[in-house]
Amino acid sequence: QVQLVESGGGLVQAGGSLRLSCTASGSIFTINAMGWYRQAPGKQRELVARITSGGTTNYADSVKGRFTISRDHAKNTVYLQMNSLKPEDTSVYYCSLTRTPSTYWGQGTQVTVSS
Repeated sequence: QVQLVESGGGLVQAGGSLRLSCTASGSIFTINAMGWYRQAPGKQRELVARITSGGTTNYADSVKGRFTISRDHAKNTVYLQMNSLKPEDTSVYYCSLTRTPSTYWGQGTQVTVSS
């Protein structure tokens, strides 16, 4: 089994910054990718950013240039640095870990951006 524990969400004003963290534990001998998704009320869960074991990253167009994903292999932790936050970034953010063929999810952390 894999456990993912997220932290770092909260309330911030538009233009501000937050950093999300997600630490993995359990059966994580091989990790193919880790990432962050978000889901707003009434909307589908969408990819925010993802980083593979080789370090390749990809981002949603809406966050390119504002968000940065990084990973500390030694700590089994992935980070999402979010700058220039906008009210439309308000959502529950979920950490994901892919260990092919399975994907595991964290419990989610709320990010609220006030205008």
